[in-house]
Amino acid sequence: MASYGARNKITAKVSSVKNGDIMSLVKFDVAGPSNMASVLTTESLEEMGLKVGDEVELVVKAIHVLPVKK
Repeated sequence: MASYGARNKITAKVSSVKNGDIMSLVKFDVAGPSNMASVLTTESLEEMGLKVGDEVELVVKAIHVLPVKK
């Protein structure tokens, strides 16, 4: 199992992906009354193969939300 150096992990589903030339915005549905989002490079998004409906773990560290595809 990979270690990410963060202790806060949230199971979520990708609800939308907005691609840009350099950066992309990925939004997530999480349990509870709120949603979360992450901004990452488009290259990282493509390498992960994230798409709407994928289940991920969101690793929250400081101000960063790191999506980890299951």
